[in-house]
Amino acid sequence: MPAKPRLLTALIARLAVFLGLFVLGAANALAAEGESHEGGHEALPLFAEEVVKIGPLSVTNSMIMVWIVAAVLIFFAQAASRNMRLIPGPLQNFVEWLVESLLDFFAGIMGERLAKRTFWFIGTVFILILASNWAGLIPGVGTIGFELEGTGVDAHDKFRPFFRGANADLNLTMAMALTFFVLWFYWSLTEIGPKNFIKHIFAPKGDYKGVVLVLMGALFLAVGVIEVISIAVRPLALMLRLFGNVYAGENMLESLMAMVPNWLKWAPVLPFYFLELLVGFVQALVFAVLCAVFTKLMCEHEDEHEGEHPEEPAAETTPTTS
Repeated sequence: MPAKPRLLTALIARLAVFLGLFVLGAANALAAEGESHEGGHEALPLFAEEVVKIGPLSVTNSMIMVWIVAAVLIFFAQAASRNMRLIPGPLQNFVEWLVESLLDFFAGIMGERLAKRTFWFIGTVFILILASNWAGLIPGVGTIGFELEGTGVDAHDKFRPFFRGANADLNLTMAMALTFFVLWFYWSLTEIGPKNFIKHIFAPKGDYKGVVLVLMGALFLAVGVIEVISIAVRPLALMLRLFGNVYAGENMLESLMAMVPNWLKWAPVLPFYFLELLVGFVQALVFAVLCAVFTKLMCEHEDEHEGEHPEEPAAETTPTTS
């Protein structure tokens, strides 16, 4: 079983891609919010909030959350793959089931070869988003923090939580969407080549001749321009869909808790926790499936005949006489 540890290690190791991009983007979160809060807030703020400042880097509560989630995932992956056995233990068996199930699922969408090539990203992004969404529902996230003191602190903004749902920060969803956008270009160009890449967008689909070819060429050129706009909008749609759904869910929970006394804050949000568990799974699945579909749509020319092999003619037998 040497392939499984390599696949699992590669899957989790790519978390560093998101973490690096997330650190670069999250440092600008407070700048967008402003140095002072003029109106304050009673619900979840739109931007991640600074917990500590290390030199020029502002460490926000959403950054701390995603670091914790990534550390837990890496720990379990290393623990499951440290001593691989033919008869797996419970942890190894669960991780192998998770990886193999995801790989089979995406192979049904993209084809086995393309799924194996892109699984390190698509599988990782699904696991990371799902774990981050569910971790944001753990009691204490958004409610454990410290009080701000000093002049210039708004009355409604004195509390600063240590943790915030990772995907409720646009920086992380933007980092994942832009990473996919770059990889999508790389996978597409290496799978079908630059020439077929351009033909896939602009060239007429079909065998046309004469005047019809000119007319269809103009039509597909216009369609190609629309396709280019669609490709450019995909990263924006990916990051805003995930951010919007997660932020709205957490904002709803925060608003419900603000309506009741402290000792009763758990009561109004309890029924919605089960809904948010489902929403967290669905959003992780939607993000990963869209990445798989976008990749397949561009790379399908390379894979459309995959697995098709001409059957060898049956060997003819000649009767023999004894």
